[in-house]
Amino acid sequence: MDKNRVEGKVKQAEGRVENVAGAVNNDLGQQAEGKVKQAAGKVQEEFGKAKDAIRRETRRADEA
Repeated sequence: MDKNRVEGKVKQAEGRVENVAGAVNNDLGQQAEGKVKQAAGKVQEEFGKAKDAIRRETRRADEA
């Protein structure tokens, strides 16, 4: 599993926590930062998934 997948999941979790903390504290800026961090984490996770798929297909092509 690509490290970007793991790091992306962690960023998403951090972003959710920051978003909730902003909601509790009524801090729109903190909520926005949390949502941005969540989105960045999702992009990073998808990038890792794409890298994994490329590796899988490359191995499959090498075996053929």
